[in-house]
Amino acid sequence: MRIALSVLFLATQVMANAAFAQTAAEREACQSDYEKFCKGVEQGGGRIIKCLNDHLSDLTPQCQKVVKENTPQ
Repeated sequence: MRIALSVLFLATQVMANAAFAQTAAEREACQSDYEKFCKGVEQGGGRIIKCLNDHLSDLTPQCQKVVKENTPQ
């Protein structure tokens, strides 16, 4: 049971990171902004990128670029 829960947790974290940004560089560019503005946002359905987009003017320039590139038009 413990192993199953560990695997489930690990899979959830991997999927969350994939949903947040497409590459490690994108995740790194937005990690601090994510933690500052969107930490409590439920993952999935584009909620994190929407949250970051809602705070666009407050984000670092690197994260602003990532958000603009990943926000549906």
